Amino acid sequence: MDPHAEPKSAAAKLTLARDNALLLVIDVQERLASAMPPEVMRAVLKNTLLLVEAAKALALPVVVSEQYPKGLGATLGELAAALPPGVKPHAKTAFSCGAVKDLALDIFQSGRRQIIVAGMEAHVCVFQTARDLALGGYAPFVPRDAVCSRTKANWRVGLELMRDAGATLTSTETVVFDLLGEAGTPEFKKLSALLK
Repeated sequence: MDPHAEPKSAAAKLTLARDNALLLVIDVQERLASAMPPEVMRAVLKNTLLLVEAAKALALPVVVSEQYPKGLGATLGELAAALPPGVKPHAKTAFSCGAVKDLALDIFQSGRRQIIVAGMEAHVCVFQTARDLALGGYAPFVPRDAVCSRTKANWRVGLELMRDAGATLTSTETVVFDLLGEAGTPEFKKLSALLK
């Protein structure tokens, strides 16, 4: 089965392929994180870190954004330290990553068409980015447990809007296991240890 072929069914559209996927981490920054419900933020950070480790283990490109870092601070230190070597966050003021030329160029030049989207806030920057990715012919995959908003109501609105825009709503574990494809590999052993 060719994961790059034009999907012929709904099931085909739900198949992540490690050689066609990219991880996009949106605005997981100091001051923005402190505005989130603490328990929710801990879960989103844990899941985003797992997605970063999966991306590194499976050789997926990683692209990171920071919304107005002068006002909202830098990417959380724990996350910044986990990023692959050479990955630097793209500063932005536009809400959609699609409106940031150098960031959009990174995604385009990767040649990847499936974009795993994590970060905050679900109803603003994550939604607008997922919508623009879908408009551009990309397939956004949004793990519900790796995105958040300051309120649960806005998180739900963001998820509904993203689904309506054509994004696939999923979970962190679903993404990781779909990319792995099988047990017993060195990548599986490394990542399964992080799922405990």
